[in-house]
Amino acid sequence: MKRSYVIIGVLVILAFLLYRFFVGTQNNVVTKDENVKGKWAQVENQYQQRLDLIPNLVATVKGVAEFEQSTLTKVIEARASATQIKVDANSLTPENIKKFQAAQGELSAALGRLMVVSEQYPQLKANQNFLELQATLEGTERRIAVARKDFNEAVQDHNTYIRKFPTSLLAGMYGATPKGFFEADAGANKAPKVEF
Repeated sequence: MKRSYVIIGVLVILAFLLYRFFVGTQNNVVTKDENVKGKWAQVENQYQQRLDLIPNLVATVKGVAEFEQSTLTKVIEARASATQIKVDANSLTPENIKKFQAAQGELSAALGRLMVVSEQYPQLKANQNFLELQATLEGTERRIAVARKDFNEAVQDHNTYIRKFPTSLLAGMYGATPKGFFEADAGANKAPKVEF
């Protein structure tokens, strides 16, 4: 009789441990997935703030009559292209992240050209509205970098967790798939050439 109680006790404990393992693993997968989605929302928020600044920046620059129209056109076109690429938080695949990053990179390049060209216009550099917009844009770029770093850290945590044994055995069952990272921009691994 005692032996059957011991066997039943061991089976109950074993069943409880298995249940906790399955439920604990699922809860951790959900928590890590939601963390990635939250960090993605912050990335999108910062990029949206940058997109919202561009019309004011373009309007201010247009006030300088002889400003290069082709530069403004490229910024406007890059902004339009960047607004077309949306990535759902449920499909953060490496391919989707690359498309999003490419569109945002084109916009960054166009804004960079705009800032370089604006240096040639003293009346623009003296415009208080332009200077404030430029400072706000610089702050936004820094916040974008931080949001991207935080997102990549969350993705790394998520991807590592679902690939570790024994979680890897259950992750697919729970629908967990690896998420994509933001990668360094092309040429970021080379130091810029400075000549005097």
